[in-house]
This record gives sequence, C-alpha cells and structure tokens, in this order.
Amino acid sequence: MSDSGAPATTAVLLAAGAGTRLGLGPKALLRFRGRTLVEVLADVLLEGGCREVVAVLGAEAATLRAVTDLRRHKVIENPDWESGMGSSFRAGVGAAAPEDHVLIALVDQPGLTAGIVARLLAAHRPGRVTAAAYRGPQGKLRRGHPLLLDASLRAAAAETATGDAGARAFLQAHPGLVDLVDCSDFSGGEDLDTPEQLHLLD
Repeated sequence: MSDSGAPATTAVLLAAGAGTRLGLGPKALLRFRGRTLVEVLADVLLEGGCREVVAVLGAEAATLRAVTDLRRHKVIENPDWESGMGSSFRAGVGAAAPEDHVLIALVDQPGLTAGIVARLLAAHRPGRVTAAAYRGPQGKLRRGHPLLLDASLRAAAAETATGDAGARAFLQAHPGLVDLVDCSDFSGGEDLDTPEQLHLLD
C-alpha cells in the first residue's frame, strides 16, 4: 500500500507469445539495450513505480528462464499460451496481489519508458481505467498500452479476456470508464510485429 492508503499497482507483463508474425522466435528473447526485451521492460515497469512485476511466459519458457535474469520479478508460466493473449491476461491478473491495481504491458513495445508508467500511475482515478494514448499522423489520440485497471475492475476485465483479446471486450463495453493519457512525448506506442519494425530495437 502507498502512504495514502490507496492500492499499490502490480504490473503484468505479457510475454508468452511465440512471435510467429515476426518470425524470429519469442519477442521476449529479442536483444534490446544489451539484454532481452523481457528483462528491460520488466525493469522499466518497476522503475516507473509499480510495486511488483508479474512476467507471464509461455513459448520457450524454459529457454527464457535459462537466459534471462528476472530475479527481481515474479515469473509465471501460462500453459495455455497457445490459446492467445486472453489466457495470459487472466493468468497475470490472477497472480497479482488481490488488493492491487493492475497495469497491463506488452513485451513487444520497446518504446515503453519509466516516464510513461509514472504518468499513468499519477493520472489514475479511483474506479477508472487509465490508458496510455499516442498521437497518429493526423494528431488524433489513439488508445494503446500500458493499460491501468483499477483494483475494483480487474476481475470483470479478466472475465472477458478470451482468444487473442485481453481487456478489449471489457473496454468496448465500458467506454465511459476509460481515461486516455497522452504519452506521445515519450513514445509512438508502436508494437513490434513485423520485420520492417525491427528498427524499434535500435
């Protein structure tokens, strides 16, 4: 708990995918800043102010455990990772301290910074969803990740997570609960999905 008595925040880092579209194996294992993406982003989430980081592994989990140093974090494996992101979302939320808010982050966003995390934590209002947003070419804000779910909403969001969708169905059903926080000064918010985007690791 924080000094104010408000819930702390646990980060859930979704890192279970096989990286099929990119074709280079699990994105969690990609090299970034001299380490792996999962190591760098887990530390970023902690540095941004999250109380704990739950890293959800799946594809090549044994290799990830062998070649990464995630001792500062809570590491779990999702045996159903092949069913899609939804199962990893549920597993990660379930592993977070039950009284905490939950911040959902994706391992394929190398642009994530501690500043983005801190901004979301500072902007969060009780009973709300706080989402990082980034400006597109026309200057319009679009919702992205990370996504901060209030402690009172996390169970309902997890119940709707299925297939390749995490909180999408919950957010679509409750658009009035979502507060967008402009993080364009930190990042473009891009996901690393195709070989053409490998420059994001430079």
